[in-house]
Amino acid sequence: MLFFNRQKRGIVNIKMIITEEKILSNIDKVQKLINPNSKKQIVQLEDDAYFRDLIDSIKVYLIEYPNKKNFPGSVYKAAHELVEYATNQFEDNTKQIEVLIRQRENNINVANELKLVLEAVQNKDKEWKNKVREIGELVSEDIVEALTIIGKTKGKIPENYEDAVKLVNARINNLETNLHIEIDMERIEDRSKALSYIGIEIAEALRGIPTPIYKTEQEQEEEKIKVQNEEEKQISEFIEETRFEVKPSLWERIKQSKFVQAIKRITKIRIVIDVPALPEGREKN
Repeated sequence: MLFFNRQKRGIVNIKMIITEEKILSNIDKVQKLINPNSKKQIVQLEDDAYFRDLIDSIKVYLIEYPNKKNFPGSVYKAAHELVEYATNQFEDNTKQIEVLIRQRENNINVANELKLVLEAVQNKDKEWKNKVREIGELVSEDIVEALTIIGKTKGKIPENYEDAVKLVNARINNLETNLHIEIDMERIEDRSKALSYIGIEIAEALRGIPTPIYKTEQEQEEEKIKVQNEEEKQISEFIEETRFEVKPSLWERIKQSKFVQAIKRITKIRIVIDVPALPEGREKN
């Protein structure tokens, strides 16, 4: 159990009692917050006081624990696993960011090509059909149809021509801005900030704690038997040290004295002397 003072909201000082069970619970809460499959996600690290308070409680427990050599192995293991989990998530986020960056670059290239094709079909370029066919591998079918309408339109411009042009221009704009990709990247970057915060704060605090030596079940059982034997040995030694010789009582000493032994012998002799002689048998006539 760890006691420490902490200032809350800069107003009052409160004394907090942090137990091993409480810290394990806080570590579990942090893992759930950074779990990509969790419903409650960290949106912005700077604005998430609850998350930062959880990390702070774990960090303080690790740093201010009085006897680092006897630090709870369960807390060390859970904190170490939290850092590893956060690190793995950070690496996954980095890979996702790389994919999104390549996708954004590809979209910009497609947007540039689509601009050229739109210009070709509007100017009735002799190769506009081939260009539409080629761009068809990069864009959706509705864009191909819109380009075809634009290319085939002659003379008076029908209403569907303007709609087709608007559709293609809108798609070009979406590919250039990459709005959905930017949103995904921002969300992942916010999570990465939280993950790196865990790595910096918790991993740094763990450096000051010796790595616990974990034993197998057999080693733990042998250690338990050894402790029991040592306790029994100490009890036996205590009994030997505190035992005193029981001296015979006065009556026992009197019974064993020479005087009593002499009386016993005299009494036995007297008994033999005092016994009357048996009457002799009558002779037969």
